[in-house]
Amino acid sequence: MIIPSLDIFNKKIVRLFQGNYKKKKIYKKDVFKELEKCRLAGVKYVHLVDLEGAKNPKNKQVEFLKSILNKVKINIQVGGGIRSEKDIEDYFSYGAKRIVLGSSVIEDEKNVKNWLLKYGSELIVLALDIKISDKKEVFINGWTKKTDFVLEDLLKKYEDFGLKHVLCTDISKDGTLKGSNINLYKELCLSFKHLCFQSSGGVSSLIDILNLKKNGISEIIIGKSFLEEKFSILEAIKCWRKG
Repeated sequence: MIIPSLDIFNKKIVRLFQGNYKKKKIYKKDVFKELEKCRLAGVKYVHLVDLEGAKNPKNKQVEFLKSILNKVKINIQVGGGIRSEKDIEDYFSYGAKRIVLGSSVIEDEKNVKNWLLKYGSELIVLALDIKISDKKEVFINGWTKKTDFVLEDLLKKYEDFGLKHVLCTDISKDGTLKGSNINLYKELCLSFKHLCFQSSGGVSSLIDILNLKKNGISEIIIGKSFLEEKFSILEAIKCWRKG
């Protein structure tokens, strides 16, 4: 399915370019109006990212996200700075339908495995952000810190603990509107057929949607294309259904 994405920084909708916080574009769009637009279009899920929390968990925009989750009538998966079971419980209590874990996947493996077992595969999404050289290197802390892990190794670590949903972002594509890394997702879907991958980064046209679905992607995260009206949410949903 199509999952519109809203990245929030200082209570505003923004987009980064290739994960660079210094290349931040602020959109003069109201968060609540954008979410209502998604609801009216028939969107099943929205991806909400706390960019301040992703960079530094101490700066989470908890109260603002809480107000969003309490008011909107649409399913939201939320991520950014979620590091503890209390964070997870809090966001669920506010109304989140899925929790997206990023940095914790690297820094708190034991607890992430326990959370997958406790909450179940439908409620926990692992977000793995990568830069590709000769291998798929994983970055954390809002894409600011390189780790020693490669994507495939992490997927194998969590397979036996109920992992199902994986949000994989090719950082080099994020915010560029230069097309998705189709080969990356094709390879992942073939290698890990039991996982449901959410593609993220670079979607610029309806052709990207068709190609991603054709190559096995379960869900497509789309942000900048919607914000800059390259195509509408309704057009994207219709394209997905026909594809």
